[in-house]
Amino acid sequence: MPETIPEPFVWDESFCVFYKQLDDEHKGLFQGIFDCAANKGDAGALKTLSDRVSKHFRNEEGAMDAASYECKDHKQKHKDFEAVLAGLSCPLADDKIHYAKDWLVNHIKGTDFKYKGKLKLAA
Repeated sequence: MPETIPEPFVWDESFCVFYKQLDDEHKGLFQGIFDCAANKGDAGALKTLSDRVSKHFRNEEGAMDAASYECKDHKQKHKDFEAVLAGLSCPLADDKIHYAKDWLVNHIKGTDFKYKGKLKLAA
């Protein structure tokens, strides 16, 4: 069952994976999508979001690899989302903003939560 998209679209404790670095990066992804929604014509906001997503995915995947955590499907989900982001241009359509919000919420709570307690990062 899909998770509810919070409004306003901000990170809260219900998204905590209990690794400070990853939680901080997730907060940045929420802010990046929020900024894109507030400024649909701002290519800089979209670029910032894309950069944050790329950096976060590499960090998260690195942590999973370092812990020998099976993450092939997880990495594919990242790759698919990055492909969608790469295909976006401004002004952003409402359905694309909704997709990004929905994807992030459901990815954290449905996919990232599976690695809680299994990675070797500072809590």
